[in-house]
Amino acid sequence: MTRPSNARLYDYFLGGAHNLAVDRELAEQIRRTSPNIGVTMRANRAFLRRAVRLLVAEGITQFLDIGSGIPTVGNVHEVARAADPSARVVYVDTDPVAVAHSELILAGDDRTAIVRADLREPAGLLAAARATGLLDTARPVAVLVLGVVHFLPDVDQAGTVLAALREAVPAGSYLALSHVTTDDQPPEVVRAFELSRFTAEPITPRTWSEIAAFFGDFALVEPGLVDVARWRPESGEVDGPDRTNAFAGVACKG
Repeated sequence: MTRPSNARLYDYFLGGAHNLAVDRELAEQIRRTSPNIGVTMRANRAFLRRAVRLLVAEGITQFLDIGSGIPTVGNVHEVARAADPSARVVYVDTDPVAVAHSELILAGDDRTAIVRADLREPAGLLAAARATGLLDTARPVAVLVLGVVHFLPDVDQAGTVLAALREAVPAGSYLALSHVTTDDQPPEVVRAFELSRFTAEPITPRTWSEIAAFFGDFALVEPGLVDVARWRPESGEVDGPDRTNAFAGVACKG
């Protein structure tokens, strides 16, 4: 409660109410360094909405949202159910405060669940998700890892974790991923990333090639791995930037 939380920082930049003074103080420091940071985070959230709608259209009815933070301000289950009321979502986060907030928000919803688990331990994470009774990994699943893999500092460890998640789901499943980068970014963006060291989980930006490798042999759907703002943009999106500091993609297991 006395240290900034990445989940609550994200909520703050999205305009949510589930954040504390310590989060807002760091958020404003980051904003002064990189004024477009809020726009970038909203672009990532817009990507989530577009990806979920695509996945429902492809017949996906169950979602595993890892690193979900606080499921508010356009969350996965609301977007999915707008297209398919039967959709089920398991949210996963390691932040105890984010999990506690999520439990309050999701109380009484029998088609959603929140579990506290660590991405660095995919076997335990998957076991906890299955234990909710909402996730059947014998059928296609959409695994969402949006804005979370960059909290794993070691690229080999991150690759191993993603490989375990890809292996755990059957053919017809999807992986949606977004990840920050310093490729072609101005110095102020690099400095903003450096401020993340004041949180419990600092950010590690990666190159396009490093991020692309996380999809393994899954087939990227069009337009591939691109700037998060350029992944199937829709007209009329609020604050839609032309370019951000993150790449995003969605890929299918054949």
